[in-house]
Amino acid sequence: MGVGFDSVTLSEVDGRNAFVIKSSESHILIGSHGAHIAALNHLIKRIAGKHSEPLDAKLDFYVDVNDYHSKLTEEVKNRATILAGRARSFKTRIEMDPMSSYERMIVHTLFQDSPDIKTESVGVGDSRHVVLMYVEPPSNEKEGF
Repeated sequence: MGVGFDSVTLSEVDGRNAFVIKSSESHILIGSHGAHIAALNHLIKRIAGKHSEPLDAKLDFYVDVNDYHSKLTEEVKNRATILAGRARSFKTRIEMDPMSSYERMIVHTLFQDSPDIKTESVGVGDSRHVVLMYVEPPSNEKEGF
């Protein structure tokens, strides 16, 4: 691709392999709102999939550039946690901004065990987003049992 890099390391993050590229030209690899890195991940997985045995093996890795993936994950979690606090305070539903399928998955996973916040993806295409809904927790959980 003609992009310079300082290093490529393999690390394990949340049980998944991450190939982390360190580069002073990260803006080229990441692109606007992560569009390039998402496309790069897709292409690399397609190429690796053609060369894996068996062909239907799940390839559980991703490519990260200058920890963009980690920072994005933390940002999405922080934003969702703040909005869930608002949903709890006002006992209502809060709609998040549109986001990628990966970002929506982060939010759904974050609240999957929450007794008082349920999540739902709504919308289509670029408008698809998560709705955080306050639900009354069962009485034994409200009292701390």
